[in-house]
Order: sequence, then C-alpha cells, then structure tokens
Amino acid sequence: MLPTETADRMPDHPALRPRRDRPADTSTVDRLLHLQAADVSLVLDCRGPRLPRVLHWGADLGELPPGDLEALALMSVPPVVSNAPDVPVLTGLVPEHSAGWAGHPGLLGHRQGRDWSVLWETTDVTSFIPVEGGGRVEIRARDTIARLELELFVELDPGGLLRTRAVLRNTDVQDPFTLEGLTLALPVPAEATELLDLTGRHCRERSPQRTGFTVGTRVRDGRRGRTGADATLVLVAGEEGFGFRTGQVWGLHVGWSGNHRTYAERLPSGERLIGGGELLLSGEVRLGPGESYESPWLYGTYGQGLDDMSARFHRHLRARMGHPSSPRPVVVNTWEAVYFDHDLDRLHRLADAAAEVGAERFVLDDGWFRGRRDDRAGLGDWYVDETVWPEGLGPLADHVRSLGMEFGLWVEPEMINADSDLARAHPDWILSTGGRLPIEARHQQVLDLTQPEAYDYVLARLDALVREYDLSYLKWDHNRDLVDAGSGRHGEPAVHRQTLAVYRLLDTLRERHPLLEIESCSSGGARIDLGILGRTDRVWTSDCNDALERQGIQRWTALLIPPELMGAHVGPARSHSTSRTHDLSFRAGTALFGHFGIEWDLTSASEREREELTRWVVLYKELRGLLHQGTVVRSDHPDPALWVHGVVAPDASDAVFALAATGTSVSSPHGRVRLPGLAPQAHYLIRPLPPGDSPQVNGPGAVPWLAEDTAVRATGAVLAEVGVQVPALHPEQILLLRVTAC
Repeated sequence: MLPTETADRMPDHPALRPRRDRPADTSTVDRLLHLQAADVSLVLDCRGPRLPRVLHWGADLGELPPGDLEALALMSVPPVVSNAPDVPVLTGLVPEHSAGWAGHPGLLGHRQGRDWSVLWETTDVTSFIPVEGGGRVEIRARDTIARLELELFVELDPGGLLRTRAVLRNTDVQDPFTLEGLTLALPVPAEATELLDLTGRHCRERSPQRTGFTVGTRVRDGRRGRTGADATLVLVAGEEGFGFRTGQVWGLHVGWSGNHRTYAERLPSGERLIGGGELLLSGEVRLGPGESYESPWLYGTYGQGLDDMSARFHRHLRARMGHPSSPRPVVVNTWEAVYFDHDLDRLHRLADAAAEVGAERFVLDDGWFRGRRDDRAGLGDWYVDETVWPEGLGPLADHVRSLGMEFGLWVEPEMINADSDLARAHPDWILSTGGRLPIEARHQQVLDLTQPEAYDYVLARLDALVREYDLSYLKWDHNRDLVDAGSGRHGEPAVHRQTLAVYRLLDTLRERHPLLEIESCSSGGARIDLGILGRTDRVWTSDCNDALERQGIQRWTALLIPPELMGAHVGPARSHSTSRTHDLSFRAGTALFGHFGIEWDLTSASEREREELTRWVVLYKELRGLLHQGTVVRSDHPDPALWVHGVVAPDASDAVFALAATGTSVSSPHGRVRLPGLAPQAHYLIRPLPPGDSPQVNGPGAVPWLAEDTAVRATGAVLAEVGVQVPALHPEQILLLRVTAC
C-alpha cells in the first residue's frame, strides 16, 4: 500500500478554487446546503450527527430560502414501516449497514474480524460556494469505537457535473485495518425505471444494453486490471424510454484505471442508488496505524436526455488545466500500413505521401525496438534495434520533420515479453502470485512497476527516448489484462499499487516534458476513463477502423469524452479487422467526428484516392475548431438504420451534421430527420457539405431541396421539430450537412 499517493489527479475545475477577490460562502456549517450550476441542483442535509445525505440531485430547484430547504428535508424522511427498524433509515453518501441500510454497504473491512460494522459521526462540514455557481463541500466523520476517520469531498462544477470521493484513515495506534472496499453512492428518484450501460470486446467496444431498474443489485465489476473493453463506461438510470434528447437521466462514472465496481441498487422499500468505486482484491489494502486510503473520484451527471448528460462530462474535461488547447493535428499512424516491416526507404515514402495529403503528425508504431520482428519478443527492451535501424531513428525523425510533421513513437511500457533481455535479466520483475507465472496473453506478461528498480528503468528509458529524438507524442499501449497480478516474494495482490505506479510514471514523464502529448491506447479502447484522462491527451477508441463498427463505437464512447480526445482514423478500403469494404467517403466522414487520422498504406493508394483524401483533410482542418469546441448532439431518429449526429457551435451560429446509413431500412426513404441543438428563433442556411455530399445530392434517390441551385433556409425550431427530408441512402453511406446562421 502506498498510502500517500494520489489516486486521480484530474485537476480541480478552476472555478472551484477559492480566490480572495471573489465573494463566496466559505464556512463550517451544520445545516442544509443547496448547490446550483447549469440547471442542476444538489441539496445536502449536513445537520448531523450521521453522514450528510443527498436530499435532491437533479433538475434545478431555483432559489430556496432556509425555510423551504427545511421543508424539503422534512418531506424527504422515509416512513417507518412494519418489520423494519423503529427509526427512519437515512442513507448517506457511504451507505451504512449499522444505520439500517439493507443493501450494499459503502465500507467493507475489518480489524482481524473486529470493527467490521462502522457507524459514522460527522464532526465537521466545510463548504465553499462561489457566487457563480457550483461549490465544494468537505465532510469529516469518525467512529471512535472502530478507530477510523472518514473524509468526504463533494463538488458540483460550474457545468453541473457532480463528483465525490472519500479518504479512510486508520487512527488505531497499534492494529492495522484490512480494507475490502469503499464505494460511494448517489440516490436517484422513483422516476428512474430503466438502466443503460455499455459492454463490448476487442474491436467491438461500447455496445449499449438496457434493462429495467428492478428490485435487487445490478453489479458491473471490472477485474481486468484496466478499464476494459467491456467496461460500463457510464451507468445511466433514467425515465422509461429515455433517449439522447428526451427523458431525465442520471449517469455515473468511476474515474479509475484499475479494477472497479459500478452498481445500481433498488430495495423493496423503494430506495434507488447508483454507486461505485475501486474493486479491491483480497488483502490488497491493509492500513497500518495512521495510514489512509483515497478512493477514486465518482462522477455523477444529470440531464434532460443523454446529450445533456454527456455534455457535462465534455465541459468538465474541456475546463481542466491540461486539456489540449492547440488544434488537433492530422495523424498518420504506421501500424496498418507496415506492421512490423520497418524499412527506412519504405517509411520515407509513406511519410512523403502523408505530407502530400496534409498530415501534421507521423507516428511510428510497434516494431522499432530490439528483437521486435513480431509480437512474441522484445517488450521491455526499449532500445532502438540496431539491426533494423543502424543509424537509429534519427534519419526517419529528421525526414518527417523536414516535411513539416511532428514525430511520435509507439511504446508499451507496462508490459514485458518472456523473450526479452529484460525478462532474462530480471524474471522477478514480472507481476505474479509467486511460484508460477500468470497465463500469457498476446505472448506477454506485465512488468511490476511497484518495484522501484523496474519503475526507475522504464522511466529512464522513456525519458531518454523522448530527449534523444525530441518526441512530441507517445502512443502508450497496454495490451493485456492483469491476471494473477501479484508482487513481491509472496505475490501479494498489486493491481491497486500498479495502477498508482502507472499514474505516477505518466505524471513524472509529463513533468519532465511539458510539451509531450500521450495517447492512452489499450488493445484499442480498453483503458478509457477519467483517471487515465487526467494525464493523457487522447484515447485510441478501438483497434477496429471499420467505419460501420466505428459509427457505434464512437457514438457511445462520446457519452464520456468529447471528439477531440477520441482517436478516429481512415483505414484502407478493406478493413483489416472485419474484411468489410467501404467507400472513402464513409470512412473519412466517420473519422471526421473525432481526432482525425490515417492508418493506411498511402503509397498503395491511387492518385484519385489521395486527391479525395486530401479534400477530407482540408475539410477536417476547416472544421476542427467547431468539432472540438462545440456541443455534441444526436437525434432520436425512429429508423434504426439511420443515425443522425452532429456538433453545434457554442453560440449555435454554426453546425455540421452527419446522416449515416448503418443498414437497410424497412421503409424507403428514411423520412424526415430532425436536426437538434440549434437556436430556435435563428434562421439557418442548410446545404450539403462536400466532399461528404456525393452521390446523394444529384444521384438516384436525391431530394429537391439538396439540388445545387437551391438555397434552403429554416429556423432552428423548424429544423429541430419538423426536420428535413433526406435522400434515399444506400447502406454504409454518409451525408454531411452544414448548417449556418444567416
């Protein structure tokens, strides 16, 4: 256990930092607190002696004087019913078995079989409520019998995103406390009758699934040692039939990159909670005298529809200090172009072709280091392979920069191949339970970064590579689950410490190289969470570049992250992962709505394909200010074969929409399509956006209003409530529309 490490360094929202030149309510309180921001209200009952509880989290309640808050608190007390405790069961942010809560306890642990049931007494509540909205509340509580102290932190940021975390401290002067779990929970009202979460697998991440919010506990555990391709990402409870634009929804995300738990719980008595936190392995955290454990942040987001809910995540990420501020460069990644076939002349030609189409960043993927001719050897030996690169990577890096592009490199620092110099020299640096190695996955094991010598080695090698080649970018991969992930002579469970060590490694490298950008890649999209995003600049959304699959993967990944953080590449005509074949317009039109890149052997592309791709690159550069600062919107179109999504400028003066046919429709054509998110009273000019306009504009199935000589204008209200008739699209085609205020 590393008790003093910070589990998640997602920076505080600047508006929540106390400033002397700003009036605010900063006080020690023993009362009811009402935090408001961006159409969201959070009401906390801090009157003690029990832990504060959430009386309301949801739609803005307006200004409430003290008397109204007291009435709200009184109306929120549940009744005492037959065959139940003789006092009302009041559930706080950490549900307590000792207080009568019959569901999942927030704290699980013991002191050699004792002190397993804790009853918290609140000792101090401090609030900071800035006048422009939101606020922070800090709560301290203790159980003198169990000899434990608890700190709770609750924040509502100016965008209406709620987050909370806990710190548990062992105050016993002699005996350790074994922590088995610390989760926090937020109540949702009876109107939340449906649940939505996500699942998936490699190359098919972020697949939605819905269930009823029935009595019982729906638990989604992640035991992979990383977020996981099957992770729920955001657990949503909402009104029946909620969609992207309709219905109240309450969402939850655990900001942690290791093992985690997310759950929704409904008791027969009527209470509904959604909660989560880190999932600890048996014996993983033992708090010695005076030691503490800090939980990851638990994020809560409320909205009128999924778009409103996810916009709060996007605003929160964009407000952080370290959010990428420069235009997201067009990336060319070499993986699907050359794989392990590293030849300097071939890569020079690929770089030349990349520069011709307008690329701005060139990333050399797997295969550049010692012994790495396939995926069975070399991981851990982070030295340039002299047999392939006799002059090092300098000649390639210099050539790339001479073409006006940045140079980046692929690494997988947390992993090791048994067939490597590092493994032969330090077999004890492999995570294992002792006495046996874990089963291999992708022919590799996990390097034990909890060991100082292993950590120092990896940090030194990465630091040296960044310095020697003046790298502007690292594609940081993580290609296997952590199975039997133990450390030390006896193989004590180490996922918690390994996750903190990875965070520390990333933080240290960024401190040494402030301009370095890092991509979180993990077998594609298996490590996407707000813990890793606290120290990286984008995620690789999926190893699948099939545009049809990507439509769904990107659609649901965007519940959490905005487009500029979502790597999206144009692959070859025939997908390497699915063997589907798509037109360039569908591939590029799909990649446009992320951090645009290319993963294709451009030297094999025809002149016509390169010319068309160049037009798409030009369009991306024109639109990226809009795409990466605007509001993501999605239409609840009744035809499941047509997906409508777009991005609207913050002032609603400009927008771009994509109409993507993901299959054949029962009816032809698809009907009218609503374009949401525009200013209702403003007038807009709607036109097809080349090169994403052909053949739909003038070919078979075209509609009159899209004719070249037609200029169509309509109000935002008409476009959102009535919509426009769209052409009869063939499956796996896309039509782009530009909508500008006039």
